[in-house]
Amino acid sequence: MRVLAITQIWPNSVEPLSSSFNLQQFKCLATKCELTVLAAVAYVPGAGLLANQEKPPRAAMLSRLPARETIGGIETHYMRQLYVPKIGVPIAVPLYLASLAPHRKLIADADVLFGTWAYPDGCAVILTARAMNKPCAVKVHGSDLNVIAKRPSARAILRHVLPRADAMVSVSAALSTELEALGVDRAKVHLVANGVNTELFTPRDKREARRALGLSETAAVVAFVGRLEPQKGVGELLAAIPRVRARIGDVVFVLLGEGEWSERVKKEAASSNGAIVAPGARPLKEVAQWLAACDVFTLPSWMEGTPNVVLEALASGRPVVATSVGGIPDVLRDHEAGRLVPARDAAALADAIAVTLERVRRGQLPPDRMRQLGPKSWDESAASLLAVLESIRRA
Repeated sequence: MRVLAITQIWPNSVEPLSSSFNLQQFKCLATKCELTVLAAVAYVPGAGLLANQEKPPRAAMLSRLPARETIGGIETHYMRQLYVPKIGVPIAVPLYLASLAPHRKLIADADVLFGTWAYPDGCAVILTARAMNKPCAVKVHGSDLNVIAKRPSARAILRHVLPRADAMVSVSAALSTELEALGVDRAKVHLVANGVNTELFTPRDKREARRALGLSETAAVVAFVGRLEPQKGVGELLAAIPRVRARIGDVVFVLLGEGEWSERVKKEAASSNGAIVAPGARPLKEVAQWLAACDVFTLPSWMEGTPNVVLEALASGRPVVATSVGGIPDVLRDHEAGRLVPARDAAALADAIAVTLERVRRGQLPPDRMRQLGPKSWDESAASLLAVLESIRRA
């Protein structure tokens, strides 16, 4: 079966750390079918002229990409996605359709079209599939429904187009419910949970990981991995740190990632006397090492789909403190696996982190037990996704 995945969430040679969850699932999927990726990259006419600036804008950097690359062993073609800054949401689908036109042969050669990200990617994939008499499925991830679908202009289009897909794939029960609210027949919605690389993310020796990273072997360590931005709860986490330290004592908070608050986090780290470490965005192998080094993982986001880093933390044998949003409660159904707190509540976050650290110190949350409560592998996730795609393939 020839599957063409069309998506804006995909890594490339300019942004190699992007969308590791999609890359991992697709690498496993590619062992089970003939998979090609058509990756949409933002295109603003004239942006390439700014590529030689000291800090070029993202569109200028992406303009350097070739027409095609091999990413993770998967043939990847790049679609220059027309986009109008600031006013782009209402006209995003027509522009996406126009951007797909040069790739008509690639689309025609596929047995199944698979869009990942509801708007505009998924909508454009569905409309293209209907026009070319191709079966199609669309996978939703989180912010595409939790944020973009809340905008009236996008929601009206989503309600009109998404029900026309042959199948919808969601990563959590909460997103499945959102799809139903958009008019999608529940029989078309398939829950395919994300997985993890169970060879990379597995319980490891904590002291050994800390020695390799230069962390204290005696301090309690709390890790965060994600975009450094308000919506990820970074403000609440920074506010919680002195509360936790007042209760526990020697605690180090590691914030891995980059984003609009990168400079603020770095300044906080510089003045924290070692209480905050900010290594920036790190490759997946290093993320696994930081998770191995921590006692507790935290993700205080305001909204989420099913964040893969929560799955990776459990697979690494570490308990989780996270907000009760999106698909996180699905992952932390067993209270042993972690504690859920309300979003935007620094006091509740601090208390939950402190309580969990105390339980770790008492040996009440052993790594092997956390691993048992964790997710399946990416290969199993990809097999479930393949079953959905095969179910809509036309003879």
